[in-house]
Amino acid sequence: MRFDVRVLMAIVFLSTTASAENWPGWRGPQGDGSSSETNIPTEWNFEKDGPSKNIVWRVPLDTATGHSSPIVWEDHVFLLGADTEHNARVLLSLDRKTGKERWRRTVLKAPLETIHRLNSYASSTPATDGNLVYVSFLEVDGRTVPAPNVGTPRPITPGEMVIAAYDFDGKLKWKVKPGSFISAHGFSSSPVLFEDLVIVNGDHDGPAYIVALNKHTGETVWKTERENGVRSYCTPLIREIDGQPQLMLSGSECVAGYDPRTGKRLWIVDGPTSQFVASVVMNEGLLFVTGGFPDKHMLTIDPTGTGNITDTHIRWHHERTGVAYVPSPVAVGPYFVIVSDNGIASCYDADTGKRLWLNRLGRRHSASAVTANGLAYFPDDDGITWVIRPDAKFELIAKNKLSEPLSASPAISQNQLFLRTENCLFCIGTTP
Repeated sequence: MRFDVRVLMAIVFLSTTASAENWPGWRGPQGDGSSSETNIPTEWNFEKDGPSKNIVWRVPLDTATGHSSPIVWEDHVFLLGADTEHNARVLLSLDRKTGKERWRRTVLKAPLETIHRLNSYASSTPATDGNLVYVSFLEVDGRTVPAPNVGTPRPITPGEMVIAAYDFDGKLKWKVKPGSFISAHGFSSSPVLFEDLVIVNGDHDGPAYIVALNKHTGETVWKTERENGVRSYCTPLIREIDGQPQLMLSGSECVAGYDPRTGKRLWIVDGPTSQFVASVVMNEGLLFVTGGFPDKHMLTIDPTGTGNITDTHIRWHHERTGVAYVPSPVAVGPYFVIVSDNGIASCYDADTGKRLWLNRLGRRHSASAVTANGLAYFPDDDGITWVIRPDAKFELIAKNKLSEPLSASPAISQNQLFLRTENCLFCIGTTP
């Protein structure tokens, strides 16, 4: 009997660990908010003065505030923050099992930049390949200039993008400034990794660009001009299309695909609006785009074309209630699932664009959704995470409360969910 129990425990352990994965950057291992894990909790609750459920640990982040999402590699959790009292932008390393801070490093000290009221001084998400951690910030020198591309004239702080790499012991390996950056709304460009490259979107209200750096040295490998020069904050998505890798993103008055090895543009769709924040996702071979400002649009693009494909490769296009500007959508099965900034959730047939249902999920959303085990998780600004099952009909699985404001997007790793609120980082999981 003892032997049988031990064998059974070993089988359970192996099956659990086999499905576990790291969450190495913005929107996870696939860059689209999806996780292959099947055993993360669907219910939790936290009350400061009452009983809590499925809360493994909760760590205060009072001296490292921001909207940066956590990333996880094995037993390491990394996230960015701002110590606003000392004008420091920091990288934190935490122990995944306990939440204890292993170390923190000051990436830069500089005056606080001008930002939108819904932004923060640490909004980009780091990325890791398991050897180094790559981070991005904006560094300003305190000068002000008249804000470009705004309705109301005001002074803002121009600066330079800073990209740095640290090892897992917190040792700085390199730090570079690959280009200028100016925006009335601040900074939030997250690095993505491809082969030996660190790629960062530099869309801003100036000479905009996408830049690729050697991940070992920080040396610029290629830098591609974004000719429209309009601020947008989309992290690129990389997929293989017809045997060729493509780096795809919306922003700066267009949607476009690039060769991530060279920076050469492969195709472009004009507009359909000026500014974008939400990241793109793919499903059924189609690129799903939602945004933006000043007009709101939702569309899918067939990314197999070349040149200007505005008139030839848009599969479907809507302008209607439920378009998201800031929160990024997810693809689940044959569906695209999305929540607008004001809390209107919708489910679309990915192939046809038919909206299957529309339902309200709370008051306001800034964080991007994640998906695992056929479910979609939508955290709202009030700290409530709505768990739904995407299907032809709306099905609410759970409504989970943390009782703290929330803007950062979740991470999923090793059967746990990591949620950053305004002042804390939560690890959510079930006890074996």
